[in-house]
Amino acid sequence: LSPISFLGLAGSSYAGSWILWFAQLGMVVAIPLTIRFILPIFARIDIDTAYDYLDKRFNSKALRIISALLFIIYQLGRMSIIMYLPSAGLSVLTGIDINILIILMGVVAIVYSYTGGLKSVLWTDFIQGVILISGVVLALFVLIANIKGGFGAVAETLANGKFLAANEKLFDPNLLSNSIFLIVMGSGFTILSSYASSQDLVQRFTTTQNIKKLNKMLFTNGVLSLATATVFYLIGTGLYVFYQVQNADSAASNIPQDQIFMYFIAYQLPVGVTGLILAAIYAAAQSTVSTGLNSVATSWTLDIQDVISKNMSDNRRTKIAQFVSLAVGLFSIGVSIVMAHSDIKSAYEWFNSFMGLVLGLLGGVFILGFVSKKANKQGAYAALIVSTIVMVFIKY
Repeated sequence: LSPISFLGLAGSSYAGSWILWFAQLGMVVAIPLTIRFILPIFARIDIDTAYDYLDKRFNSKALRIISALLFIIYQLGRMSIIMYLPSAGLSVLTGIDINILIILMGVVAIVYSYTGGLKSVLWTDFIQGVILISGVVLALFVLIANIKGGFGAVAETLANGKFLAANEKLFDPNLLSNSIFLIVMGSGFTILSSYASSQDLVQRFTTTQNIKKLNKMLFTNGVLSLATATVFYLIGTGLYVFYQVQNADSAASNIPQDQIFMYFIAYQLPVGVTGLILAAIYAAAQSTVSTGLNSVATSWTLDIQDVISKNMSDNRRTKIAQFVSLAVGLFSIGVSIVMAHSDIKSAYEWFNSFMGLVLGLLGGVFILGFVSKKANKQGAYAALIVSTIVMVFIKY
């Protein structure tokens, strides 16, 4: 559970309808295509990273380097939003300057990653996950108990336009307008792109040649993602009923959407539980940033440094990777501070837009290599250039 899902999903439902919940159904599109075209290839080839595949498939080290740089940019944006979200919430609750909280989290994550490597990052994840999941379940029960009318009031609100607004359609011929069809398909291909091209996911696919085991992992992930999103969206709607309908005159009615769930945890749950959950949110964010920094260091070393300079000593390779990790971490802190002073209404929507922009470019090149035996290096470069132009045009 990252802060993006923990705070962003509930905030999305609180401020709007459930239309973005349908993005989770993109798994229905992505998982069968991944099983059919992607897993068999990754399971049988010997690659160091996802971008090593592009080098071998298209005989292009430059394409490998470009793809690794795009992945690093993706991680930079992801780490920035993860530092921003819990820091914004804690700033509202404690009165501590948000810049200080972001810098503190970033520095701790950098030191944690720099000195301990991946092992020091992973050992706390399980405990944090248990605390967060338990906290979510407890928060849902407390929320429903505090709402006059309980779950019935939430269901009534959903039936009266909170699930889908009157102007939200199943399908719209204008493909630049939001519709359920567009969200499901767009999310499906974004998820497919991440399965194909994101190093942190691909490395899981290359650990075994057991296709059945990989298929089970994907289906389990899909079911858990859908269930998790449903719970958070239900919490978001419950928060809307509690703060906007039944307690509209409270101070919480003006809290930004991405901070409302943390506000509820702070003021409605038992004191000891509140402190434990808030600490776990902050620690999970820091751990996620540390993991991101490690993946950046790994990708830089294997996909860029080793390709450019093969005869470098292990000690020098490690030092350069640590420097790159430090530089990316500091830059992420800066981007996160900029986010804190910008007008981001929904971190969840911002992140999904950013992920689609970056991983969409990468995913197209990978999928070209997967499905076409005739595709060559020139075709891969052309696909990357054209998709970049189209994505930027649609976005801006």
